[in-house]
Amino acid sequence: MGVYNDQGVVLRTHRLGEADRIITILTRQHGKLRGVAKGVRRTSSKFGARLEPFARVDLQVTEGRTLDIFTSVVSIDLFGKGFMGDYQLYTAAEVMVEVADILVAEEQTPALRHYLLLTGALRALSEGTSDGPRPALMILDSYLLRATALAGYAAQLTDCAICGAPGLQGFFHPASGGMVCARCRPPGSVAVSPATVAYLWALSDGDWPSTREVGGARVREASGLIHAFLNWHLGRAIRSLSYFERDDSPTME
Repeated sequence: MGVYNDQGVVLRTHRLGEADRIITILTRQHGKLRGVAKGVRRTSSKFGARLEPFARVDLQVTEGRTLDIFTSVVSIDLFGKGFMGDYQLYTAAEVMVEVADILVAEEQTPALRHYLLLTGALRALSEGTSDGPRPALMILDSYLLRATALAGYAAQLTDCAICGAPGLQGFFHPASGGMVCARCRPPGSVAVSPATVAYLWALSDGDWPSTREVGGARVREASGLIHAFLNWHLGRAIRSLSYFERDDSPTME
């Protein structure tokens, strides 16, 4: 059996037998990886709390017949320490790792950009963005827009998603792929102001300085569009999103 090393972010864990766990990790070189941490649930385990969700770790892995085995784990970043006492930050992180698990579907397929994006988003929740602290909802929605774009579901934010009419459009329709013009808009389209569209662009570009003065009402309005778009194009509800208290996001007005 071969042995290899990698770095990764823990997405989720499942109990296995009396003392083991199956750990799902998004790695830098091997994409999504599912492996067994033997004895991790024992108090004497050599792994300690290093294989808990949101942790970024350095791994040594032994190839197995069905599941690989984690033989050595060294902590790099325990992002959860920065938000374990904050319900909103914690549930935002839960949504991020669930979405990452869904979007990176194939195991052992390299997904470096997804790994880097998730690592940066968890760091922003734990330590703040490059331009200072931002509400959990804002950081989460930036991640969702960018992660879905990486997976091939980029929201159309300028030209009409239906007819391709150029320029800034005034309506958003998740099933059509984003912004639509007045002539094409299907039933259920939502009118969106230019300021909200500009905010969506800033989130999709990771342009944190441009989000500095955005008010809480606009943050929540844009979030509703993003979450509707996500649920439609993934074809399923995000379980952890139902626990995220969007209405309690702090305003920045």
